[in-house]
Amino acid sequence: MTDSTPHWYDDEAGPMVRLYAMTAGRARPSSEAFELMALVEAASHPADDTPVLSPEQHTILALCGERPRPVADIASDSGLPLGVVRVLLSDLLAAGRIHVNRPVPPAQLPDAHILKEVIDGLRAL
Repeated sequence: MTDSTPHWYDDEAGPMVRLYAMTAGRARPSSEAFELMALVEAASHPADDTPVLSPEQHTILALCGERPRPVADIASDSGLPLGVVRVLLSDLLAAGRIHVNRPVPPAQLPDAHILKEVIDGLRAL
């Protein structure tokens, strides 16, 4: 007697889940807050009415619970593609489970000349 049911796993690799299954078929996050260097931190008091989280979202929360981490590091350390991580992060943000701090845009940074003047002024004191 042979087993005719298809295997959804590989004996060596273990269970495999397609990337689109992790993101419910979505390819883009619902928020534009997830630049590569945006810092993500797990919320200290998550909302009580959050939906059940996937294992990948639990992994992301565990990574962000240690300290704020850039989106690029979360993708690297979780072993998930960046696009998938951004979609999962947008779900976590919508559920109130994370906070995101975007880096300051270069246009809003102080001019290098002004910073040099400040340093020179401090040294003169």
